[in-house]
Parts: sequence; structure tokens; C-alpha cells
Amino acid sequence: MNYCDKIDYTIYTSEVGSFDCMVNELMVQLPDDRSILRLIVFGAPVNNVQFVEQREHLRACCHEKFSDKMPALTYVPQPPLEGGLVMEVHSYMPGEKDIVRFSEHEGYSYVIVENECARLLYAGGFQADLSVCILDQSREVFRLIGELLGKEKFPIASITRQWNYIERITAWDGKNQHYQMFNNARGEFYSLDRWENGYPAATGIGTMVGGVSVDIDAVIFKSKCCFATPIDNKLQVAAHEYSSDVLKEAGGEKATPKFERAKSMTFGDRRLVYVSGTAAIRGEESLKGVGVERQMNVTIDNISQLIGNDRIRMLRVYLKNPKDYETVRRHLSSREQSVPISYLWADVCRDELLIEVEGIAMG
Repeated sequence: MNYCDKIDYTIYTSEVGSFDCMVNELMVQLPDDRSILRLIVFGAPVNNVQFVEQREHLRACCHEKFSDKMPALTYVPQPPLEGGLVMEVHSYMPGEKDIVRFSEHEGYSYVIVENECARLLYAGGFQADLSVCILDQSREVFRLIGELLGKEKFPIASITRQWNYIERITAWDGKNQHYQMFNNARGEFYSLDRWENGYPAATGIGTMVGGVSVDIDAVIFKSKCCFATPIDNKLQVAAHEYSSDVLKEAGGEKATPKFERAKSMTFGDRRLVYVSGTAAIRGEESLKGVGVERQMNVTIDNISQLIGNDRIRMLRVYLKNPKDYETVRRHLSSREQSVPISYLWADVCRDELLIEVEGIAMG
């Protein structure tokens, strides 16, 4: 069975209630017949104290449920626009010869999958001391990731998908913008390897609280018919080639956001496409003053450029303004029928952008 047939992406939603009840409601929905690789839970803590309390409660519940088969786990402080909590689940149906190994590094759970085509790593929820600046948090997070990759003998450039959650992403600490501080730290980390096959697909998105948190998928291929390919959009400048005109400053530096618009993993005659966080950008400029509906249509057109005839399997929609939810949901639901979609309240990486969409497609 092909990897694309073994991997699955599902979204579960709870009713509004106490945090404990909402977590329990999500846990009972999880499948028992599949290996759970990754859980991402989206919630609405009001401050960092509550965020840490809820994150630790979630970890305890997951440890109780999964014991020695703990998946990668991330709690993201982005309020869902539907229900109480939203949980995104990445799961796997192993074949007879596949190996699925659950492990831990400095308190962070991760999973290794090995099959005839590749060795894959799923890890996340990496965080640092929330009281220090975004730059120092980012550096510590990348230190943890680098240690794990080294421990499991994955090169840094084996990262194929990265999710970056940044508290108040467009805010400034003096003359230093949060997102730019993160980009500078990411650039430092990435400079430790040679990226001969493009950067990862990635999302850089804001959170209400929670500091910096990063998730990664990484892969080492074992067969010539299995490989990764960076995907460009002819309508957009590659993010890692942005001019200084559209970059902010942090510490006198302006490192570009180092990611590809999308990245595919080919497994024989099938492929999976990681679609990066995508917005209404043409060239390197945002569409300004056009409203959320126009930005949404341009965003979906950009995604179509990336995936071609491949079929979307899951979408995450980040909205700057909750009031736009019904408009966006109505249009996307009619356009992407039967596709699992989560709608989240989050700040996008540019002040003028009202919507960002990421996803996974298969062909």
C-alpha cells in the first residue's frame, strides 16, 4: 500500500464547555485502529498563565490515553471559529513491514515511521521560556529541533514541512518585529545545512499568546522512485527571495522567510503536496483594500497554481477578523465540498492580509 493511502488527516470539534470536558470529548473521537502520529489542538486561553495550565492538562490527558504510544502534540492558542476546541489528527495505517516507533526528547514526544520508501519523523510543540524575547525563544526552539534531528540522524535539510506559531506575529519589541526576529533565528538555524532541494513548505502564523512554537515533518528517502520536490507559484515571488522592501527589521537584520510555496513528496506513482500558508500575494506585494472575499479568491487561485489537478484533502483557514467567518465558510464550503476545514482566529504575517490558508493535497 502506498504512503498516500496509509496517511490520513482528520479534524474533530468539541462543543463549548469546560476545558476538561472539551478535551475528553475530543479524545473519545480518536480512532483506535490507526497509529496517531500528530495531534494539534486549537484553543482560546486568555493569557500565558492559562495557556501553560491548559497545555499541561492536555499533555497529561494524552499521556493517560496513549501511554508509551504518545504522538507529537501541540497546543495552539488560536481560538476556533466553530465549536469549543478543534483537534487536527494525522494518523497512519502501517503495513506488515512498516515500523512505527514512539519516543521522547527533552519532554517532547515524537514519532518515527519507517517503510520501504522512506524514514519519516513527526515532531512538534517545541517551546521555550515564554518570559524571554521572541528571538531568544526562537533560538531555543531551533536548538531543541536540531538536537532531535541529530539524535535521530536526520539532516536539517530533511525537514519537508514546518509549522511556526508566533505570539502577536506583527507586534514590535522596540525596533524589533516579532516575525522578523523569528525569521532571523530560522535563518541562523538553516545556515547549518545546505538546502540543495529547496526549503520546507511552511506556515508562519500569529497566536494570541503562547510565545513561539514549532512543529516539523522530516523525511529521508530510501528509494529512487521516492523524492521531494519544491513547488513555485509563477504568480508569486518565492518567499526566500523577497526584497528588503517587504521585510521588517529586527536587530538590524532582515532575513527572508525561508520556505517554499509548497513541497511535494512523491511515492512511486502517487504524491502528497504540503501547501504552505498561502495568502493574497502577487509578486511579493499584498492585495490591499479589496476585502476578504477578493483576498480569499486570490488565495485559493494561488493554491490551485501549486497543486494542479491534485485533490485537496484538508485545509486550515486563518482569519484576522472573526466577522469574516460566515462569508469565508459559505464560499469555501460550496467550493471544497467534503474537505475537512478548520477555521481559526489568528493574525496573519502582514497587517493588510485578512486571510491565510494552508492545506494538504494528494494526487
